[in-house]
Amino acid sequence: MDWKRAIIASDAPLTEAMRVIGASRRHICLVVDGSGRLLGTVTDGDIRRAILRAGLDQNAGQVMFTTPTVGHPGESRDVLLARARTHSIRDLPIVDESGRVVGLESIEDLVPVAGGGLPNAVVLMAGGLGTRLRPMTETVPKPLIKVGERPILLSLMDSLLAHDFRRFYVAVNYKAEMVMSALGDGSQWGASITYLRENERLGTAGPLSLMDDLPSHPVLVMNADILTKVNFSALLRYHQEQAAAATMCVREYDIQVPFGVVDMDDEHRITGIVEKPVHRFFVNAGIYVIEPRLLSLVPRGTFYDMPDMFQAAIDRGDKVASFPIGEYWTDIGRPADLEQANGDYAEIFGAPVPVLKVPGK
Repeated sequence: MDWKRAIIASDAPLTEAMRVIGASRRHICLVVDGSGRLLGTVTDGDIRRAILRAGLDQNAGQVMFTTPTVGHPGESRDVLLARARTHSIRDLPIVDESGRVVGLESIEDLVPVAGGGLPNAVVLMAGGLGTRLRPMTETVPKPLIKVGERPILLSLMDSLLAHDFRRFYVAVNYKAEMVMSALGDGSQWGASITYLRENERLGTAGPLSLMDDLPSHPVLVMNADILTKVNFSALLRYHQEQAAAATMCVREYDIQVPFGVVDMDDEHRITGIVEKPVHRFFVNAGIYVIEPRLLSLVPRGTFYDMPDMFQAAIDRGDKVASFPIGEYWTDIGRPADLEQANGDYAEIFGAPVPVLKVPGK
């Protein structure tokens, strides 16, 4: 009956659609009317593209695909699988003769995938000084500061492991031994952790040059001081759908001018007045997916930030995509951020049973 968790009303906001997709472990929302008849479908990719166009202030009915491919009760697994592959879709709503939803089939259900975790490596940048959080970071590195009675880094690892990542690289510098002691080699969690030791600060991309083996699949790279509910599986799928060389997660950021803004023409005549306008931007959220071929852009042993890599990719004509985050996200960079995150933690993350426990404790 898991498919019922994917049901949503047409007037549900995009934030609710994102929550439903995450909670159901499906890749789709089924938009229905009051009688349960299928009106359309909303995928995570639909949501991200809608956010880029017009922000989060939209509902499911405005962004849904109104002519989805469907299956019917009694059709065989082979028929459903062939239809899904023909239309390059991952999820197939099952509807009866009156159009009411009675099920949902997914490629993962029709063709079970063997376990062992995703082939994608994750690189966590955990070597920063945390200067703005002093004096707290004089005794503990920023990724190990507790939010909700749990270190930021372990909360992040909980989420990554829940999305089936098992191959990790952790870049360390400041108080490296404390980070390495907290995580170990990862074997106790069915994962592997390799440490990238920075002898000097290398920025947010420089440590990638320390990877000994060139990955064969897209690499997820992110700062280790981020607390988020982003759907990492959806991020990987979006990157692949976009056929991008690199994808940057972005957050909507609004700035309101506290005065009336005066518009004037070339002769200095006033043509209009806008009272306290809001300007909308998308900002870098510190989470990236990188194709292995881009790693050659990173100079070895040199300070190099992720924006440098993205600009180099753009300059040489590579496709660079943006993935808008509508889920909870906060960067623990300042004392105010830490205070806000502690206030948010119980509501956003509840009281989960962590995947990770600190080794030896």
